[in-house]
Amino acid sequence: MEVYADSNMIQTVIRNLVFNAVKFTEKGGKINVSTQTTDEEVEISVKDTGIGMNSVIVDNLFKLDGKTNRAGTEGELSTGLGLILCKDFVEKLGGNIWAESEEGVGSVFTFTIPIKN
Repeated sequence: MEVYADSNMIQTVIRNLVFNAVKFTEKGGKINVSTQTTDEEVEISVKDTGIGMNSVIVDNLFKLDGKTNRAGTEGELSTGLGLILCKDFVEKLGGNIWAESEEGVGSVFTFTIPIKN
């Protein structure tokens, strides 16, 4: 599939979302990357069976002044700044990014990229 986008930006977004999924998923958990297309955009999702987040954390994920940092499943550091960068890149490419999550169940991070400029 082809989209009109900067490949470095897309790679950075996908890499960050996958690294976060690994960071917050226990050993033996699952991470799935999937895509869907419409006539206008590509939707890319990273879904994990990790520790999940409550609604307060989800609501603050893409905000500079929101407190979302917490340790990963093996004590890895997390500042939340990677998601701010993802949001900036996706929006510069004309897309959107969002997250859905449930504590103890996992998270899904999804972003869209327009197919045409």
